[in-house]
Amino acid sequence: MRPLPVGDRALLVELDSGDDAQALHAELLRRRSAGTLRVREIVPAARTVLLDGLDDPSGLAADLPSWKVPPPRAHASDVVEIPLRYDGPDLADVAALWGVGADEVARVHAAAEFRVAFCGFAPGFGYLTGLPERYDVPRRATPRTTVPAGSVALAGPYTGVYPRSSPGGWQLIGTTDAVLWDPARVPAALLAPGTRVRFLPEAPR
Repeated sequence: MRPLPVGDRALLVELDSGDDAQALHAELLRRRSAGTLRVREIVPAARTVLLDGLDDPSGLAADLPSWKVPPPRAHASDVVEIPLRYDGPDLADVAALWGVGADEVARVHAAAEFRVAFCGFAPGFGYLTGLPERYDVPRRATPRTTVPAGSVALAGPYTGVYPRSSPGGWQLIGTTDAVLWDPARVPAALLAPGTRVRFLPEAPR
């Protein structure tokens, strides 16, 4: 754990892994909720957590390495279920990379429980972890100029759902009608860091 100063009132904490970043994020949220940590914003990323709006960043930086950070705990009420049709144009390519059939890709993916590690790229886009490392896949050699909203895709260790039409280089394995970002909804984003996610298979149309 390496806390680095950012300006006068912020710290960027570098971690050794994505799992460590998720665990620290959960612990920071817990301490803020308990009133033992005063911080305005806590923003997780792949292997970092940014804390902004601290009264004493240097004091926290000195204290952080001594913290006992448990693995994040999840509760059933946190689970977001997303219906998914495994009909993506890259499903066969992913199956070939995994060395299985397309039906097995759908079975493995739907059996996993995911957690939103962090958000970014576009409003409502969550980077979901949960598949074993052997199922990591590369991005496409040539990105698409347009990926439809609702596309569910894989890249590296992550699963993601495109909240709106945009360019993208991830491997598209399916489609959902779930609305990931709705400014009229509170909260606007369906997914937030730490949220557990399951995908529910639906028959292709």
